[in-house]
Amino acid sequence: MSAILIFLGLVTAIAGWWLARQRLMSKPWLEVGPVSAFPETEAPVMHPAKIGLGVFLAVVGAIFALLISAYFMRMAYADWQATPMPWLLWLNTGMLVLASVALQCAVVAAHKGQVDNLRFALLTGALASVVFLGGQLLAWRDLAAGGYYAADNPAVSFFYLITAMHGLHIIGGLLVLGRANVRAWRGDRLARLMLTTELCAMYWHALLVVWLVLFAVLMGWAADFIDICRRLLS
Repeated sequence: MSAILIFLGLVTAIAGWWLARQRLMSKPWLEVGPVSAFPETEAPVMHPAKIGLGVFLAVVGAIFALLISAYFMRMAYADWQATPMPWLLWLNTGMLVLASVALQCAVVAAHKGQVDNLRFALLTGALASVVFLGGQLLAWRDLAAGGYYAADNPAVSFFYLITAMHGLHIIGGLLVLGRANVRAWRGDRLARLMLTTELCAMYWHALLVVWLVLFAVLMGWAADFIDICRRLLS
């Protein structure tokens, strides 16, 4: 429940920030003169694809918030045994950070018309994401080699479930990112690539945030943070 409340608070803050940027409190019908004379009364135009992706990411965030809440509730049972986290998770996290940074660089390159930089950034983001997925599989193998199986320990079951869910979202994004790479290396116009690049960057930034939260939960840091919040609120 605490994880859900924290997530809802974060979503509310982001929604409030977005609504503030839309200048919903402005009253353009009271202004006199051409629209161009009052730029602050105009709401920024956002592509429908970005709005749709934002809604989808909000649903994805809610799903992971429910998983995290279930994780914390399951920890209260006596059969819960903490699982040692593979060191590969640190490397994997670095790879996902690299992918997110690379895609942001791709957006910058697209806006500046730097085709070669765009291609390199898109390829780097895709390769780093593939390495991330491979590292997650190796982390699974290390747990299994150490005798930690899903059927024997609910903590291990949650580890497999959470990382698999996140990995599936990465794979789904790679399908679009792979297509963007093909189009970039094929020489498509920047105008066609720009929106796809921005959507990929937006998606990867969101998945990076989700993974950082999941990483904190799996490492046990989030539980300590929630305990501190409970003490402050009590």
